[in-house]
Amino acid sequence: MTEDIREIPGPQTRPAPGTDGGAGPDGTAAPAPDGARPGAGPGPEAGTAPDPDDNRRQVLYWRLLARLFDHEEQAALESASLAVVEEIGLPPALLDPDASVDSVVQRHPALAAEFDGLMVPGQEEDGARDRAAEVRRAALVSKVLLNVFASASGTVTAGQLARWQSDADWLERALGCRPGELRGGRGGRSAGTGTGAGASLPDLGRLIPAIGPELGAIEGDLVKRMHLREVLADPKLASRLTPSMSLIEQLLRDKDNLSGVALANAKALIRRYVDEVTEVLRTQVEKSTVGEIDRSVPPKRVFRNLDIDRTIWKNLTNWSPEEERLYVDRLYYRHTSRRTTPQRLIVVVDQSGSMVDSMVNCTILASIFAGLPKVDVHLIAYDTQALDLTPWAHDPFETLLRTKLGGGTDGTVAMGLAQPKIAEPRNTVVVWISDFYEWRQQELFDSMAAIHRSGAKFIPVGSVTSSGRGSVNPWYRERFKDLGTPVISGHIKKLVHELKTFLT
Repeated sequence: MTEDIREIPGPQTRPAPGTDGGAGPDGTAAPAPDGARPGAGPGPEAGTAPDPDDNRRQVLYWRLLARLFDHEEQAALESASLAVVEEIGLPPALLDPDASVDSVVQRHPALAAEFDGLMVPGQEEDGARDRAAEVRRAALVSKVLLNVFASASGTVTAGQLARWQSDADWLERALGCRPGELRGGRGGRSAGTGTGAGASLPDLGRLIPAIGPELGAIEGDLVKRMHLREVLADPKLASRLTPSMSLIEQLLRDKDNLSGVALANAKALIRRYVDEVTEVLRTQVEKSTVGEIDRSVPPKRVFRNLDIDRTIWKNLTNWSPEEERLYVDRLYYRHTSRRTTPQRLIVVVDQSGSMVDSMVNCTILASIFAGLPKVDVHLIAYDTQALDLTPWAHDPFETLLRTKLGGGTDGTVAMGLAQPKIAEPRNTVVVWISDFYEWRQQELFDSMAAIHRSGAKFIPVGSVTSSGRGSVNPWYRERFKDLGTPVISGHIKKLVHELKTFLT
């Protein structure tokens, strides 16, 4: 161990009243407690020496904090951290700020399993602290946190963005999530399979709701600092881009200024992202059925509809104990026919800049429901003007290309398109996605309340992002609550559940 580590002092305590820094009553040095080194400061427990593993872990975390707040290297911390990493058998590449987690794992495949669930809180056996394991975790945690949160300034290349996205994926895996989940992307929550963090490791799992928006903000800043048009014009550079919500937002804002190869590459990225999100959302919707069982229609007498349990129950009187056989006089079948009354789903989406995440998610969700039988889907987008996107509701890619993000917000123009579509209120659900910071708020709310009183299902949605972040005008939130239709906000699964409940 280097001198830098040996010189880190253990925790110090103030001398007790009436003593002179450990001197006895006669002025001579007081004897050291049993097991303690003379002249050593108190360790974690009185009379014990500082634990060297605690010192090693502190070195790594002090280096982490120093690099997060100052990109300049601290020579003493760097040399001490290198000594710690080499002593515990980890590769020095963990301390290289230019080395991605991917590159470290490619050279040392055994580390991949250690990064998975690295920050998921766990229970330790018999309350014992494995200090050596904590030092190892500290080194791995420092690597993934520095790569994600200590992003460089200046212009960002496509390669740097791809590397950051890959490192962010590793951070999400370390937190027990699927890659892309916290940044409003493709994944869903997983249980986490890591070994769990020890008692001394910060419980970052509790901070997941706050980490997600921060990751999205960092990624958005990287995208803005990248010369996106130049990257899109080069097929090789464009191929290195990984579609994400931040990137899709920038592409949707800039699509009217792109042409030729750049526009084709932008469309390919949007299509790829849409397909990935569609696959995730479809699994949440695919079990939806529409309409109640219609018992006036006789069941179809085919084997797949055979109700075996009911058939056995109804024929139990024909059981022959001597032969140990059940003779069946009649077969019973399940009713599968459903009432054909169509359900109308009207989705109204605020396409102002602050709602881009919800715009993308709900456009994709509307297209999935449009593919269900007996569901008539209508899609309206608005800012200060309204656009009826119903002809393209089945294709989220084409829908997004026709949106124009930004501008003000005037929901009354969208209401003018939505109200005539409510032909049968009892069979209609209106989903309104917005932050509800409206210009004519009382007029719009009165129209929404009228829809609710007509018998239609009205669902106000403040945020349906993957991370759950979003703000809602408190004036509207209170009035929707009084109306009996509280605002849904959070994960898009909440909206999926509400729609499935209405349509089944």
